[in-house]
Amino acid sequence: MNSASRPRPTRKSGSPTLAAALTGTLLLTGCGAVTSAGGGSVTLKLVAADYGDTEATSTTHYWDDLVSRFEATNPGFKVSVEVVPWTDIDKRVAELISSGKVPDVVQTGGYADQVAADRLYPAGDVLSIDTQADMIDAFAKAGQVLGSQYGIPFVASTRVFVYNRTMFQKAGISGPPATWEELRKDAELIKSKMPGTIPYALPLGPEEAQGESMIWTMSGGGTLADNAGNYTVDSQPNRDTFKWLRTNLVDRHLTYPDPSTVDRKTAFTDFAAGKVAMLNGHPGLVAKAIEAKVDYGTAAIPRKDAGAKPSTLGVADWMMAFKANGHKTEIKKFLNFVYLKENTLKFDEQYNLLPVTQDTKDEMTGSGKHQDLTEFLNALPSANFYPLGDPSWDKVSVQLKERIGGAVKPGGDEVLTQLQAAAAQEASRARAAAGH
Repeated sequence: MNSASRPRPTRKSGSPTLAAALTGTLLLTGCGAVTSAGGGSVTLKLVAADYGDTEATSTTHYWDDLVSRFEATNPGFKVSVEVVPWTDIDKRVAELISSGKVPDVVQTGGYADQVAADRLYPAGDVLSIDTQADMIDAFAKAGQVLGSQYGIPFVASTRVFVYNRTMFQKAGISGPPATWEELRKDAELIKSKMPGTIPYALPLGPEEAQGESMIWTMSGGGTLADNAGNYTVDSQPNRDTFKWLRTNLVDRHLTYPDPSTVDRKTAFTDFAAGKVAMLNGHPGLVAKAIEAKVDYGTAAIPRKDAGAKPSTLGVADWMMAFKANGHKTEIKKFLNFVYLKENTLKFDEQYNLLPVTQDTKDEMTGSGKHQDLTEFLNALPSANFYPLGDPSWDKVSVQLKERIGGAVKPGGDEVLTQLQAAAAQEASRARAAAGH
């Protein structure tokens, strides 16, 4: 996922094991000629994001190989791929649509705006029954709008608790905390034994404050939005969660002095440098730790009460199939090839991402080659998501990133009240624009 408005799966360059930081979301673009049912020539247009850091690791190489194999087994299909930098992908797609050159397939970090504009085929129209059945249920459901799936998950990421084992040993802590109270006690021990370190990062700066906030609200029994699509930023469970963070971590100087100014990137870098003991992270954090030779451990996200069900934040990049050119049959044939295990496994391993299909998950879990991803893989089935199907989410998430860090300061309840009002207003505007 690229954009600052969305969390992303991590990426890596090089080997199938974690060796480089994973960052962003991916986008797929390409064009190709195929033979229509009537025998005429059809050009499929795909647009894709680059996960690589250099020309050698560019995603272009992945798609070139996939298309070559697809064409070899499907005479008459000619697919060319255009790979676009993450910073340009949204602009590129918008330009194509406005100029009347609507792509057939786009892979990006969100889909709600295209659903609202009635541009997409439902997933069931462009995926076989077997491909649909193989999708991990939590991710397939996250692609739904009003009960119909339009967003097709392509790659995934989850968040888990990550801690520095060396710092834990120095503080006399035997294992990771399972509850908030255990986390607080561990943070106090680390502060007393290792002055100058950051016991718990709590990055609530504008880079991805909505992610850290959602992790904590879920573990406290709250949500940012309910199952009916209503924003619940200012719920009582959320007030209680931010009050606990303020009084038990921030006021006790167990975090950065002002978490609202600290971005995830800073927290990850400091963890890799041995300055942070605990934080929530995605596979990219583990990549950094391995590269820096940090002795790290992973565990389920600590929750408010020991008996509460563990929860995690799930993030996905999405494939979208556009209706404008009427190429439903051709798109379906290509996408079913894209989602074959050999293809999804190759992409996930190359960029150290998590799978969205069950057969690829089973392969990665059982192969023994991805021990560093065990906790992340285990969290996939129970992942919870942002309200991605709501076209107002992009704007709401921007406001959360900019302001929700203030909820751990004095007067934090008022911050939640203001954010709730702003979210409700954006939702109302989106419904009006969609004619609801």
